[in-house]
Amino acid sequence: MLILLRNFLITLVSFFAVDILWLGLVARTFYRNQIGFLLAPRTNWLAAGLFYLFYLVGLSYFVLYPALAQGSWQAVLLNGCIFGFMAYMTYDLTNLATLKDWPALLAVVDIAWGTVLTGVTALLSYWVIGLF
Repeated sequence: MLILLRNFLITLVSFFAVDILWLGLVARTFYRNQIGFLLAPRTNWLAAGLFYLFYLVGLSYFVLYPALAQGSWQAVLLNGCIFGFMAYMTYDLTNLATLKDWPALLAVVDIAWGTVLTGVTALLSYWVIGLF
């Protein structure tokens, strides 16, 4: 059980390290320009925390642990990218289909980012876990 917790924490730190660079430094202005009119004045940290918890549990269960069992960094990278693509694509295309004025450019960029973020997180986590 402690190994699972350690591996989850490694994945959590990996995800935040990569995502904070994107959201905080690279794309902050882009997102504000695209959907600033939809953004809440304050972040709902409970909802954000639940997303991160469940997303990373899913990433660990469906991508990371099977790749660790196989000993395959290629599998973790490929399946991490697929997992990220499917999740972010579902979110963005649903928003594009149902929300008035959801920007198509944002959907494309966000899907690409989710794909890269999740693949890199999975690979980085796989590598760090391998050090133990």
